[in-house]
Amino acid sequence: MSSEQLTEGVIGSMLASTDGTTPVVPKCQILSLKKLQTTSASANVSERYRVVLSDGVHYTQAMLATQLKPLVENGMLDKNVVVRITQFTSNTVQNRKILILLNLEPISSALPHRIGNPQNIEASSSKPEAKPQSADSKPAVPAAAPQASRPAPSVAAQALSGSRGVAKASSGMPVYPIDALSPYQNKWTIKARVTLKTDIKHWSNARGDGKLFSVHLMDESGEIRATGFNDAVDRFYPILQENKVYFISKAKVTIAKKQFSTLPNEYEISLESGSEIEECAEAGDVPEVKYNFVPINELNTVEPNNTTDVIAILDSYSDVSEIVSKATQRPIKKRELSLIDSSGMSVRMTLWGSQAENFESTISGEDKPVMAFKGVKVSDFGGRSLSMFSSSTMSINPDIPESHGLRGWYDNEGNAAPIRAISSAMDGGAAAGGGTTPGAMRANEFRTFAQVKDQSLGTSFERADFFNTRAMVVYIRPGTLYYTACPSQECNKKVLMDDDGNWRCEKCDRSYPAPVRRYIFSANVADYTGQIWVSGFNEVGETLLGITADELDVIQNESEAGFKAVLSRAIGRVIDIGCRAKQETFNDSSRVRYTMTRLQPVDFKKAGHELVNKIHALQAN
Repeated sequence: MSSEQLTEGVIGSMLASTDGTTPVVPKCQILSLKKLQTTSASANVSERYRVVLSDGVHYTQAMLATQLKPLVENGMLDKNVVVRITQFTSNTVQNRKILILLNLEPISSALPHRIGNPQNIEASSSKPEAKPQSADSKPAVPAAAPQASRPAPSVAAQALSGSRGVAKASSGMPVYPIDALSPYQNKWTIKARVTLKTDIKHWSNARGDGKLFSVHLMDESGEIRATGFNDAVDRFYPILQENKVYFISKAKVTIAKKQFSTLPNEYEISLESGSEIEECAEAGDVPEVKYNFVPINELNTVEPNNTTDVIAILDSYSDVSEIVSKATQRPIKKRELSLIDSSGMSVRMTLWGSQAENFESTISGEDKPVMAFKGVKVSDFGGRSLSMFSSSTMSINPDIPESHGLRGWYDNEGNAAPIRAISSAMDGGAAAGGGTTPGAMRANEFRTFAQVKDQSLGTSFERADFFNTRAMVVYIRPGTLYYTACPSQECNKKVLMDDDGNWRCEKCDRSYPAPVRRYIFSANVADYTGQIWVSGFNEVGETLLGITADELDVIQNESEAGFKAVLSRAIGRVIDIGCRAKQETFNDSSRVRYTMTRLQPVDFKKAGHELVNKIHALQAN
C-alpha cells in the first residue's frame, strides 16, 4: 500500500475499540496539528498537542501522548503527514469520543494535499465501524486479518517507545508508560516500581477526620505520585512496598498538586476503592531509582528551598540531638551528617525525626559508605546546606556507576585529599566576585555598596551573586515585619484563620490551633559609599531584633510604644551582613533584589585592629 492509500473507515473502529486494537495497524493522515495552551506556570508541565486525524473517509480529534512531542519538535510530524498508528486508546471526554495516540510511526513527509474528502465522523449517522469497500476497489482492511499479522514497528518507533504496549498485566490489558497517562484515559494499566512510601498521615479539621499515604512510582518513561485516602489506606498500605514492582489499574488520574510533590509530572494518581494492585514478579525491565546528581561544589547553582539529588561519601556524623519546636513545644530529634565528594568539598546534611534516630541502623556499621540522596532541600542560610524531607530518600552504597566511581576516588585519593566546607569555599568565591554564598565573614573580603554596583553583582538572570558587607541599619519598615506561618517543621508556608478559629495550611492540608510567626522584613542599610534596601527572613530577624516574631507580636498587641522601642534599638547598629543579590522581574521591570542570608554584630575591638593594620600597610607602600 502506498503512502496515499489510507486504511479507509478505520477511524470508526478505533473510536469503538475498548482495548486499543483494530484488525490491522491503522494508517491515517494528520490534517492539522496544534499546540494546546496550558494555564500552569510549572516548568515541569509538558506541552501537549491536538491533531485532526483522517482515514480518507472520516476525520476525528485526537491527542498526542507527551512522549511523541520529539516527533513534532524535529519536524517528523506535521500537517498532511501520513502515519502508522501502533498504539492508541479511545476515551470519552464530556460525552465525546476522543483518541489518545500513544505510539506512531511517520511513513511520509508532509504531502501537498489531504487524501480523499473526509467528513467529520460525529456528523455521520452511521454506526462507528469500518466502511465497506466498493466491489471494484482493492480492500484496505482485510476482514479476517489476524492480530499476529501486524507489521513490527520500525527501529525508530521502537527507540521512541521502548517496550510500550508489549507487556501485559495478568488481566490481559496492555501496559501503558507512566508519561502516557492523562485524565483523558479511563482504562489503563501501568507497571511501576515503588521508589518511596510515606508514613500514614492523619488529619482532623472542620470537615472531619481522615488519613492518607503516598507512594512514588517509576518506570522507564518517568515518575508519578499516587495517593490513597481512608479506605484505600487500609487496602493498599500493607501491599505496596518500596523497591517492588506492581501492576496498577482502575485508579483516577488528576492534575498534580505541586505543593505536595516535587516529581516532574503534571498529573498524579488517586487510589480508589475499586483500584487494583498486583505485585509483578518479572521486574527486570523496570529501572531502579533515577537520580539527577549535583556535585557539592555546584550546589550554589540550585535555588534555595528547591530540591536536588546528591551522592557523596559519609565523612562523619553527629549523635542524635533534640530541639524543641517553637510551634508545638514538642521535642524533635535531629542529626547532622558531613558529606564529601570528588569536588573536594563537604556539605552538612540534616536528618529529622525517625530518619535521625534510625540512621546508625540504616548504615549498618558501614565505614565511609557512599550515600545517594534524592529530593533533599537546599538551604542558603549561613552557606549552602542540605536537609531531608519526609519524602526524601536515602540509599547506602547503591549499585550505580556514580557510586562505583565515587568509591574508587575515595579509596585511591579522596581519603587523603584536602577537603573544604562549601560555606568557607563559597566565601572565598564571593571575595573574587564569583557569586557564591558567604560562610565565615572576613573583613578583608567585604564589599562596599559602590563596589557591589560597580562589579554588577546580582545582574545575571541565570545565577545569584553573594557578598559580605559592613553597614549601618538606617530604617526598618514597620508595616509587614512577620507573617503567620505553618508550625510544621518542614513547611513554614503562610496560614490563614478559618471559620472555626483554627489556622489552615493548604500545603499540609491540615489545620492547627495556633500558627508560628516568622520574620519577613525590609530594611535600609548604608555604608560610606551608598545605601541599599535588603530583605530578611526569620533567623536574620531574630538576630537583628533580639526576640522572636511571636514575642514581637505580643509586644505590638500590648503596647505600640514598646513595639517602636524594639525597632529603635536596631536603628543605628553597625552589623556585618552576608548578602545575596539576584536579578528579578516584576511588572515588566527588572531590578536587583538583595537578601540578607546572615547577620552578626561587629567586634569593634577586632575591627579597630584591622583598620590599624590597613593604615600601616598603606604607609608601607
